[in-house]
Amino acid sequence: MTLFYLAVGLAAGVLAGIFGIGGGIIIVPALVFFARMSPRTAIGTSLTALLLPAGALGVYAYWRAGNVDVKAALLVAFGMFLGAYGGATLAEMISEVSLRRAFAVLLVAMGARLWMTA
Repeated sequence: MTLFYLAVGLAAGVLAGIFGIGGGIIIVPALVFFARMSPRTAIGTSLTALLLPAGALGVYAYWRAGNVDVKAALLVAFGMFLGAYGGATLAEMISEVSLRRAFAVLLVAMGARLWMTA
């Protein structure tokens, strides 16, 4: 499993660097489907993995090229700080089935929106 986890992290890192995605789109589904984790454990594991290295080198590359709005990033980070706690608290209160279904609806809605606006 060690190589699997490293591969998931590498894939999430590459996609985070390219598209700004990783945790919810790559890591959580990989842990649920292939590592057989519960959605709650996969989400908690993903958040833990993203806590410090979440794009540190990617941020450096974008910052070096002048493509980081620090003020906006700090405000978004603060919102995420509060929102992640509220979301995690909510996720602990709903059933595993409801959590899986809500995530599926989110992915389909995002995919449809991207497809329609491309």
